[in-house]
Amino acid sequence: MSSHGAPRPMTARPSRGLSGVADVPGDKSISHRSLILGAMAVGETRVTGLLEGQDVLDTAAAMRAFGAEVTRDDDGMWRVYGVGVGGFAEPEQVIDCGNSGTGVRLIMGAMATTPIAATFTGDASLNSRPMGRVTGPLEGFGTQAYGRAGGRLPLTLVGAADPVPVDHTLSVPSAQVKSAVLLAGLNAPGQTVVRETEATRDHTERMLTQFGAEVSVEREGAHSVITLTGQPELTPQEIVVPRDPSSAAFPVCAALITDGSDVLVPGIGLNPTRAGLYETLREMGADLTYENEREEAGEPVADLRARFSPDMKGIEVPPERAASMIDEYPILSVVASFAGGETMMRGVKELRVKESDRIDAMAKGLRAAGVTVEEGEDWWSVQGRGPGGVPGGARAEARLDHRIAMSFLILGLGAQKGMSVDDAGPIATSFPVFEPLMTGLGAQFVRANA
Repeated sequence: MSSHGAPRPMTARPSRGLSGVADVPGDKSISHRSLILGAMAVGETRVTGLLEGQDVLDTAAAMRAFGAEVTRDDDGMWRVYGVGVGGFAEPEQVIDCGNSGTGVRLIMGAMATTPIAATFTGDASLNSRPMGRVTGPLEGFGTQAYGRAGGRLPLTLVGAADPVPVDHTLSVPSAQVKSAVLLAGLNAPGQTVVRETEATRDHTERMLTQFGAEVSVEREGAHSVITLTGQPELTPQEIVVPRDPSSAAFPVCAALITDGSDVLVPGIGLNPTRAGLYETLREMGADLTYENEREEAGEPVADLRARFSPDMKGIEVPPERAASMIDEYPILSVVASFAGGETMMRGVKELRVKESDRIDAMAKGLRAAGVTVEEGEDWWSVQGRGPGGVPGGARAEARLDHRIAMSFLILGLGAQKGMSVDDAGPIATSFPVFEPLMTGLGAQFVRANA
């Protein structure tokens, strides 16, 4: 069941010749950070291209609850009137972050070094996800966390009255944990240090610098040491949010597996810490090109052109690439189903603690669609059936997970008998225009009664 209403079953019918321009929404990661850093700056931050999915709207509501003024103009411009670092007020109500692990973890970091208390909750999916990986490092600042077993939501966080900086080594490659620690470090004196052994998306470091914080990054291969000098005054910004590479993955991959397709997806952020899927697709032999390469909001951007690619081959995805494409493995497994040979994916245990156990969810749905999948705790493999070779004709469980729902709907466009999902409702959390965008390209979706 969707967290925002009754289940919305949907079926994707076999489709051909997808074509046109796919204007995907703004990047979700940058949208969250724009609102949070805008609320921690002094003055007005203006944001265009913000993703208006439920996850980001929940973060906007949270910033209002902490005392920032957040408004939207009729032309889509968002304005955030910040209260400064350490200026958050204690919220009068529980902070409901819906389905968003990014939102709740970053917000907890942002308030963790201000002497206030806040209680966080979410939907059934979010409340089942582990928060100890974030609350543990935050306790190093002097923050206190009170929640259910395993550190799960609902959870009350009491901010540190006299915060001290931390030096934290990430135990798992997680941009959410890294970002939470850096945001907490903003209101701690001295230098907060985060050490990572595998590179993760670096939007927080880039945006902190853009807002005027002093951040240094020392890299040696995949190893990084990020040092933040605390207690800056953040300067409000004019932010143009690039389009989301994770959302772009769905029309791109639909074009690759659907006969006769040629789709242009403009303005996609191609930060190296986020572009692993596209590198992988090209290694598989996808007809995927970058056009009009440029830079926006400090991020590399290009227009992506994807065409039907009947000659794709399975590959072994380098495990060190996992952090740069962790959210894209579900849709990659769909593409792998239409390739020739085996696609092996290792170093992906993080998929088991996302909005759902994504390995298990995709494996069960793919098997129901006639695809051979093998799995372990930290790996899985898909045996491709070649172009047009996936039978389909099954109904997959979305498990309150937007990426699972979208992945199986994309699979249905290329499968012989289509594919259904039990609930397309969660898609609105990250990609509210998914259905009209895809049908505008020629995809055939049919809604059904629960």
